[in-house]
Amino acid sequence: MYRYQQESMFYNINKGGNARIRPLVSSLFFIIKEENMKIYDELVWRGLIKDVSSPDLEEKLNNGGMTFYIGTDPTGDSLHIGHFSSFLISKRLKDAGHNPILLVGGATGLIGDPKPDTERPMITREEVQHNFDCLKKQAQDLFGFEVVNNYDWSKDLNFIDFLRDYGKYFNVNYMLNKDIVKRRLDLGITYTEFSYMIMQAMDFYWLYENKDCHMQVAGQDQWGNITAGIELIRKKSGKEAYGFTMPLLTKSDGTKFGKTNGHALWLDRKKTSPYEMYQFFINSEDDKVIDYLKFLTFLSKEDIEELEEKNKTQPHLREAHKALAKEVITFIHGEEAYQEALDISQMLFSGKIQNLTLDQVRSCFNGVPSIDMEEDTQILTALVKVGGASSNREARQFVTGGSVLINGEKVTDVGFVVSKENAFGKQVTVIRRGKKNYFVINHK
Repeated sequence: MYRYQQESMFYNINKGGNARIRPLVSSLFFIIKEENMKIYDELVWRGLIKDVSSPDLEEKLNNGGMTFYIGTDPTGDSLHIGHFSSFLISKRLKDAGHNPILLVGGATGLIGDPKPDTERPMITREEVQHNFDCLKKQAQDLFGFEVVNNYDWSKDLNFIDFLRDYGKYFNVNYMLNKDIVKRRLDLGITYTEFSYMIMQAMDFYWLYENKDCHMQVAGQDQWGNITAGIELIRKKSGKEAYGFTMPLLTKSDGTKFGKTNGHALWLDRKKTSPYEMYQFFINSEDDKVIDYLKFLTFLSKEDIEELEEKNKTQPHLREAHKALAKEVITFIHGEEAYQEALDISQMLFSGKIQNLTLDQVRSCFNGVPSIDMEEDTQILTALVKVGGASSNREARQFVTGGSVLINGEKVTDVGFVVSKENAFGKQVTVIRRGKKNYFVINHK
């Protein structure tokens, strides 16, 4: 059973009684029917709704016909899987009869959304523009929806008009009470980042007035900014707008799928290859894979529940993980890219890597121990230098014992020379010691 928790204006929805508690005036309860789910019910089942601004939103979502927007700031030159999770809501709602707008914030990207723990570094206008162009192309290629830039309607607004036309509608106490701002008060927050909430509210108001956009959708960390926009629209126009948030896609340790930790899963295949994406999903945590299927795929409730049962009773088959990898990679990169990732995986599993291309080799062995080498080198020396053996004596034992492969071919001759001529693309040599220990030599 799911419930709305009502406060003075906005609502929170969650499952299992773990909702964030706000001052309650009354509670309304709704039982979700499993059969013939409408879009609202499906979003709840998938775990894609956390906060909603009004109990009327269920009917409005089910009826279709609303223009809504979802956005991101161009802080990087590629979307990542966290963006993908959020932006998929656009297609889900589009399929339910709504009209999506994707906003890439060229203006807000110059300011920076407040982080919980530190001030964001400023990035140059040129970098923001470059990133905007990259994200716009990615978003249009993936989803085909209209993409807008808030810089277009923000760049000519002068400071006095900003204060009179927008700042006047924001009570400082109201802004200080927003979660993201409260978390920063002890550390300190600049006026620049403090003003971000107003800028995002301006976006919602501009889209409401110029694009007939009546709803904003975002991750749960944007709830305060969404409600600020709803309030601005109400105060300036006397009309009602709507919004809801989605729980953030997280790993089992609670960390987000973002770029902050340096391990982002990028949608740009030059940054994260389809093979690397395949490996990530095929090795994802058993206790998270069903959540990922609900968040990241369009598989039906019946299909996902069948995979969930297999994940419980036959986890070694990894059927859920395989389905997840196939669905996500095919959506982002196409069937051919998925098949290539599968083929590479099978070649690596068998150890037969001879037919890999140079790009595939770089993708497969990204992150394994590697060294640069300018001259051809005898195999024992190469093993020691790359970290595959602690000494020439140990290296000799590995080679004569038949546990060393060079570019997929077993080598037992201690006089074998690792050369540029025999490397993949005359650039990369792959050494395997044992079944799972890989090393790379980059020939210069």
